[in-house]
Amino acid sequence: MTVLFTDTDTDFTPVEAARYGYRLISMPYCVNDEVIYPYESFDVFDSKAFYDSLRKGTLPTTSALSPEAYKRYFEPVFAAGDDIFYVHFSAAMTATFASMDQALAELKEKYPERKFWQVDTKGITICSYNIVKEIGEMFVAGKTPEEIIAWADVEVDKFATYFYADNLTFFRKSGRVSGLTAAMGNMIGIRPIITMNSEGKMVNVGKARGRENAIAALLAKVDELGENLKDHTIVVGQSDAREVAERIIAELREKYGEDLRIDLVTVNPTAGSHCGPDGVGICFHAVHR
Repeated sequence: MTVLFTDTDTDFTPVEAARYGYRLISMPYCVNDEVIYPYESFDVFDSKAFYDSLRKGTLPTTSALSPEAYKRYFEPVFAAGDDIFYVHFSAAMTATFASMDQALAELKEKYPERKFWQVDTKGITICSYNIVKEIGEMFVAGKTPEEIIAWADVEVDKFATYFYADNLTFFRKSGRVSGLTAAMGNMIGIRPIITMNSEGKMVNVGKARGRENAIAALLAKVDELGENLKDHTIVVGQSDAREVAERIIAELREKYGEDLRIDLVTVNPTAGSHCGPDGVGICFHAVHR
């Protein structure tokens, strides 16, 4: 038997995970010296309260899991005689996967017959969500790990993600976006347009003055790069900006058809600690990222 894993940085909740049989690895964040593990420290993410606290000045931090934490997730599966397939957020964004590799090296010595496959989505939040969902559907349909790995080798780089940040404070603090200068923070009303590149890193690719222009910039990327849109789910994510996200969904349906498959998701708190409140993004199948 092969056991599916994903992590909470992919925006999957226990409800979505159960739909496809995924087990969730909780990626922590810290507020006022308290380490919080999504869906372990709490059952339901109160996104409104979380993003309101960021608006009031809370600046959470995040940290990597330890090798011991990974062993706690993985060893019971190997000990039961099962294999693991892990679909995770971008390894280029964190040191946590070095801890995972260390844990796996130790577990492989103890359980040499067990297999471990992984797919790096080269994304986080909605980009990862979209890929995790498609892979979950493939497993449900009976695809083998090898077939899914072959699919991912081609398709992972065809899930384009574009989003805007409403407040640069959080991204500047985290330093996770290449090309995002502190000077932009002094330009009133400027919203950087950010993508996940083929290396799995966040890159600033433009800027828009005002929210209306930022929304237009996201929709223009769908026009420019979209491929086989109706054969794949479009994911619209929001960090407590639901009205804006719903408006984008309405515009997508008006332009491309009411039969578009669109998921509206809330950005998880660990990733939200870096992007801040009032952000919106789109992930769609594209000719390239």
